[in-house]
Amino acid sequence: MEECVYIRLKYRAKVLPNHPIRLSDIANIIGTDEVKEKVGSLVLGEFSKNKNVFILDVTVVLQAIFQHFPEMKMDTYGPSQTIVEVERKTKKVSNLLFILVWIVLFIGAGFAIMNFHEDVSMRELHERLYYMITGKHSANPLVFQIPYSFGLGIGMILFFNHIFTKRLNDEPSPMEVEMFNYQQDLDQYIIMNENKHSITSVKDD
Repeated sequence: MEECVYIRLKYRAKVLPNHPIRLSDIANIIGTDEVKEKVGSLVLGEFSKNKNVFILDVTVVLQAIFQHFPEMKMDTYGPSQTIVEVERKTKKVSNLLFILVWIVLFIGAGFAIMNFHEDVSMRELHERLYYMITGKHSANPLVFQIPYSFGLGIGMILFFNHIFTKRLNDEPSPMEVEMFNYQQDLDQYIIMNENKHSITSVKDD
């Protein structure tokens, strides 16, 4: 009976440093258990010393399978290329650095909000609204300023869909969407510009 294997490359995959890259690391394999074990153990290459990321094309996968199992029927789905990167250990951020960054962001955000309100004359607007409704002048119309301040904070929470680490619902926040779009653009740049010869070898068992 002719053996058949179906392969779907992952869009992005991570591998441990100084480890050979096997097909099972970068693709989902469908077939019998025997076929999955044989095909999944194929070594496709390894990182060069000065590389942290490279592009693996589906043609490299098909060529490796054909070299080892010329009679096997193959079919591929999904992406035609996989971005493979080394999974490095992340260093723990010091508490001092975290506090410094938090203070800088807090002050910067405060200045941004104050400058915005100054540009649009928000205080004068509140005073004018207060006069239109009550017929009296007030330099501090707290009846508008206090609800507005609370509404501003609540609106930011709803907009970003987070209260600290707690997510309000399953929808992605605008920040997450922007980060996703940035990652997509970055991946596209890597695919277009990465050296396709960063795989140092395609090994034969």
